[in-house]
Formats: sequence, structure tokens, C-alpha cells
Amino acid sequence: MSLIRPFRGLRPVPERAADVVAPPYDVLSSEEARERAAGRPWSFLHISKAEIDLPEGTDPYDPAVYARAAENLRRMVEAGVLRRDERPHYYVYRLTMGDHVQTGIVAAASVADYDSNRIRKHEFTRPAKEDDRVRQIEALNAQTGPVLLAYRADPEIDGLIEAATRQAPEYELEADDGVGHGFWVLDDPAVIERLTAGFDAMPAIYIADGHHRSAAASRVAAKLGRGPDAMSSYFLSVIFPHDQMKILDYNRVVKDLNGLSSDEFLKRVGEVFRVTREDAPVSPRQAGEFGLYLDGHWYRLAIDPARVPDDPVRRLDVSLLADNLLEPVLGISDPRTDPRIDFIGGIRGLGELEKRVDSGEMAAAFSLYPTSMDDLMAVADANEVMPPKSTWFEPKLADGLVSHVLDD
Repeated sequence: MSLIRPFRGLRPVPERAADVVAPPYDVLSSEEARERAAGRPWSFLHISKAEIDLPEGTDPYDPAVYARAAENLRRMVEAGVLRRDERPHYYVYRLTMGDHVQTGIVAAASVADYDSNRIRKHEFTRPAKEDDRVRQIEALNAQTGPVLLAYRADPEIDGLIEAATRQAPEYELEADDGVGHGFWVLDDPAVIERLTAGFDAMPAIYIADGHHRSAAASRVAAKLGRGPDAMSSYFLSVIFPHDQMKILDYNRVVKDLNGLSSDEFLKRVGEVFRVTREDAPVSPRQAGEFGLYLDGHWYRLAIDPARVPDDPVRRLDVSLLADNLLEPVLGISDPRTDPRIDFIGGIRGLGELEKRVDSGEMAAAFSLYPTSMDDLMAVADANEVMPPKSTWFEPKLADGLVSHVLDD
């Protein structure tokens, strides 16, 4: 039994790839997905967000949604838009966003290694979201949303993956957000064997994004009980070297100052942070530094290094902000449930922070330095979990490039 293995991908025929490929299911609302799929009968959103083909207002968790997703998948297969490969392959996937390029391998990853924590986690999951993915997998008999994984960069494996991109890609397209998606079919048996052996030699790989999808795959595999070597005991994944992955800042906005005036709030903050007023938006330059937007002004906050604990979770900037400011000053003890706090991915820029505060919707905003992949792996290696909204990965994987059918 291997950590990863090749599989018979279900994927678009090349001439239909641009018609099929869609944003990941969890970055669009039902309304946004309906709009994006309008006039596009082969968009994968008809599978990943099948409520768009039902009356407006349909609950995305309604059983009819999963049934419609299965019907749409069958329709696309019968129409020849999607076709399953006859032999197992690895696939190479390249994402390009501006000057950033990352190239990884698409593979089926072992549920048993997920269960034993060799495929390491860093987040809690929520039962409702897990249940949703279980129902989707069972309805389709396939995993259509890949789990984003990372491995510690390895020169041999990196080289094998890179070498595959020297041939013409099976697909090469640019999504409407400007992100490029390149896809190669890797069918050299010797290369496949070397990649399998290379990953088998690794002590661990890491979930970057997709904790609910991987947890759901584990539940489905246990229910099917086909044994560890069955394809149903593996899950769809895209695995990148850790040093090519890009994590953006994940910023915070708060609704009020917990009864404090702005001056009182700044005084309390100054008891822990060095506060410097700035003339321009503050994008932190290093860990331990934060931006604060308050009353139309930006401030740079720097924490005393002596306050940074030697702990893989508590030393994270998201933890330092929570432990030294959000909880003791603003009374926000559980960011996971407190309605007074919201989170804004760095892809939206610092202007979004200003907008939310200037509108009066929020009282203050905090910009953070991005969590590093080394920090993420350290947390996972310690068998710990990160605070909510610690990482925002960009660019995002597309849905529809390839799916993993659970039959062997």
C-alpha cells in the first residue's frame, strides 16, 4: 500500500476543457455560481454547485441537490464532455498567477495514511461541512474537489515533475480571474514508479486546504469497507512542494472597540505593542508586526519579541493578535463564533479593510503578516491545530480538471 498512487482520471476531453473548468465550489455563493454558469451548460458548477439548476432559494444541502449533481455528471459523461482514462496516471498541474508559478502532481492519496496522521492536519472540521462532502461523494461515486497537499521540497521529485512540463500540455487555459492552469498527463511507467517510491520514502505530507474533503473521504472509505488497496480508500489530491506554495495574509475586522474610545483603545494597545502612526496603508514587513486601521488612520504595531512564546501555535501572528489584543482588550475570546469579528483574505487587498471601516460597518481593521508553510508544517508535526482563518492560499485549484472515481 502506497502513500499515493496513480488513478484513472475522469476529465474533460481537451476541446471541452475551457467549457468545463470552474472555480472551487467553496469560493462562490449559490447566486454567484448561478451567474457564472449562465449560458455554460458544461460548466463544472452544474456538478459542484448543483443547486443552481434547482429553484432559487433551494437549500444547498437538500437531497435534491446531490441527486441533480449526479444527474449532471452522468449527462456530461454521456455527451462525451467528460471521459475516464483507460489506464492509471499521475497528472502534473501548474498554476500561474502573475509572477508566481507552482507545479505539483495530481494523485490519489491514501486514506489509511490520513487516518494515521502521516497525511497531517492542522484544522478542526465542522460536522455539517463534512456531511455535505460525504453526501456529494456518495451521490457521484467520485471525488470532484481535490485536497490541496504539500510535501517538503525534494530535488528528485521536483525534477521529475518539472521534466513532465517540457512536453505539450494536455490543457492550458486562463481562467477569468487571470490565473493560468496547465495540465499534463504523466504516463511513463518508470517515472510513475519513481514518484510513487519517492513519496513512499517521506515521513509525512501536509494538508494545506481541504480538511473537510479529506475527512469525508475517510468516512466514505470506512463505510464502503473495500480494503486499503481499493481506489475508494484513496482521495483526490494535488500535491505541491512546500517552497512553491503561496500563502497570503488573512486579515481581521472588528465591529466595535468593546466600550473603549479610540484614544483609550490605542493606549491599551500601546501597553503591549509599539505603536507608530503611518501615512500609508500598513502591510506588515515581518512576523510580529501588524497594521491597524482606525478612524481613517493607519498604525504599525510591533510586538515585543519577549512576548512571543516558543510554541508552534501560540507564536503564530494570528495567535499573538488574539492573545494580546483581541481577547484582553476587545473581549473576543472565540473568533470562531464571535459575531463581532470578520475575516478578509489578502487577495482582496488593504483597500477592503479601509472600505469596511470607513463605511461604519466595522470599527477597526488589522492587517497581518502571512503564515508561512514552515509554521503550518510545524503545527501539524506537533499534532496541534491552527486558530481559525490562519491561512489563505492563492492561487486556487480549479474544479473539473480531473475527478477521482471510486470504482477500481
